[in-house]
Amino acid sequence: MSSGTFVDRIDPFAKRSLKKKSKKSQGSSRYRNSQDVELQQLPPLKVDCSSLEQEELFIRKLRQCCVSFDFMDPLSDLKGKEIKRAALNDLSAYITHGRGVLTENVYPEIIKMISVNLFRTLPPSENPDFDPEEDDPTLEASWPHLQLVYEVFLRFLESADFQATFGKKVIDQKFVLQVSRSCHYPLLELFDSEDPRERDFLKTVLHRIYGKFLGLRAFIRKQINNIFLRFIYETEHFNGVGELLEILGSIINGFALPLKAEHKQFLVKVLLPLHKVKVLSLYHAQLAYCVVQFLEKDASLTEPVVRGLLKFWPKTCSQKEVMFLGEIEEILDVIEPPQFVKIQEPLFRQIAKCVSSPHFQVAERALYFWNNEYAMSLIEDNNAVIMPIMFPALYRISKEHWNQTIVALVYNVLKTFMEMNSKLFDELTASYKAERQKEKRREREREELWKRLNELEISSRAPNKEQNLLTNQSAGGLIQDANPSLGAGGAQLNPNSLSSPTVTSTSSFTPSSANSTGNNNNNSTGSGAAQPPGSSGAGSALSAATSQQNASAADAAAALSK
Repeated sequence: MSSGTFVDRIDPFAKRSLKKKSKKSQGSSRYRNSQDVELQQLPPLKVDCSSLEQEELFIRKLRQCCVSFDFMDPLSDLKGKEIKRAALNDLSAYITHGRGVLTENVYPEIIKMISVNLFRTLPPSENPDFDPEEDDPTLEASWPHLQLVYEVFLRFLESADFQATFGKKVIDQKFVLQVSRSCHYPLLELFDSEDPRERDFLKTVLHRIYGKFLGLRAFIRKQINNIFLRFIYETEHFNGVGELLEILGSIINGFALPLKAEHKQFLVKVLLPLHKVKVLSLYHAQLAYCVVQFLEKDASLTEPVVRGLLKFWPKTCSQKEVMFLGEIEEILDVIEPPQFVKIQEPLFRQIAKCVSSPHFQVAERALYFWNNEYAMSLIEDNNAVIMPIMFPALYRISKEHWNQTIVALVYNVLKTFMEMNSKLFDELTASYKAERQKEKRREREREELWKRLNELEISSRAPNKEQNLLTNQSAGGLIQDANPSLGAGGAQLNPNSLSSPTVTSTSSFTPSSANSTGNNNNNSTGSGAAQPPGSSGAGSALSAATSQQNASAADAAAALSK
């Protein structure tokens, strides 16, 4: 993992370049003619000719279409490109309308032609700061030929003459995920193409393969699982997540009951963590559909799914929060009452937070739950649990929210609650108002205590300054008595140059410090140390004042701690 990626994982709001690089509208992984061969125009395929001749011509055309061209130069090999285009159209029509044309000998030739044209290393993105939500994708320059190859592939898989016994010899695990030392051209990895047209064809092709070859189904699901895990925990980049989820939606719809443990694990370990990726908006609709399909199959999965969504609930992204709320409403549409009871408390605690959100779209989306008839019936059946959770947030928002649309929606919800259970509504209103009065009283008490502390601090500064001045003057007199030559020589003594005793601020006094201060003052007074003449009375008065202030500060600190 690069250092830039590591920083982005920690701080998703890391600085990006203000001016993005100019993107090319087209790109290609084909940079030159794969073979220096000049194509020759072949006669068209005809259904009414002898099968042996047509099979031979069919194979010749398939091999002719294995030649690839450079589409980055629109003027190069124009004749060859046109011959290949015509041949691909002829192949597609022949497979569609012919009968008995898919013999065992043509299966490997068709797959070879498809592999040569489709399986390629995808070029890296031209823009390192590519944002799929804002930037236009880079389209495949060789699409005029690639599209025809995909159409031939689909006609081949959908043909009435297609036989899975012959097909499984050439369409196997290596074809779906071909990995070797020399090449890495998996069909599934092509879903990372930036061109949405190619991903749309791949979605249909993979769905046909999944339906035709029963032996590949578990393998395909496993490889899709691996792609998702790598996307979640490593790269956070894969263009075809939405298309793969769309395929999975139809696959999940066909799962037999009861669900296998591996399917439930896929839901909890893969589909739910997909919600935490920052580009969730690109595939959220397909992801929510898959989750709802699981819940329709097995209602017992409702609790782990809802708790998983609450675990990954976004904290700072309001756009994702709106999407989560939409998915929760889809779940509520299919939830069963016994399952709703299990998740109502944590769910509505989160909904109460959303209603209190200063972002009006989040609050508005949460309040729209009360427009859902089935959700309202669930809330009404469990109003004794839900109303105490929602009422404080709703009442506060009705008085404080800045958006008048939200305030109007909140009033409608409160009116619904009042009609639903007027007795409980009155109790909650009285309880909330009493609690608010207690909070206001506690706030006033705290303000008064802090005011007292500030006054004590201000009043303690004057005696401390007077004590410091007396101490400095007394110390200066003692030094002058001990060494009269200092004053006689004309040199003046600066009392401020002497170190003054450190005085602890009253704002940091505690009862223990007050007692220790008093003991130290008593000990120093009772000692046999020499004291300046005339300073004993002033020192005693200052000591008494300081002790009284310490006691007051200790009382205030104790009150604050309560």
